[in-house]
Amino acid sequence: MTDDVQAAATVSLPAILDLQAADPLRAEILSLRGRPLDIDASQVSRLGGLCLQVLLSARATWEADGLSLRIDQPSDAFIEQMAAFGNPDVHVQA
Repeated sequence: MTDDVQAAATVSLPAILDLQAADPLRAEILSLRGRPLDIDASQVSRLGGLCLQVLLSARATWEADGLSLRIDQPSDAFIEQMAAFGNPDVHVQA
């Protein structure tokens, strides 16, 4: 018997989310499209604008697909930098 509900995939964000991290992050997230997604932000010490755009795009894509995408265990730095960007809604779960 197969379960129609898929378990969420998990992506662990690196400490530095800068320009060089944006394309690998985009590729990793897109490779998991079609499954609920939990993003572990516990190790993030720096969040750049391009990686924020990747996360916002992923949120919109998962929402359009009717799937959940959550940011789990955000580090203090992640939360502070999200606040600096105006607290865009990416479903952060503390």
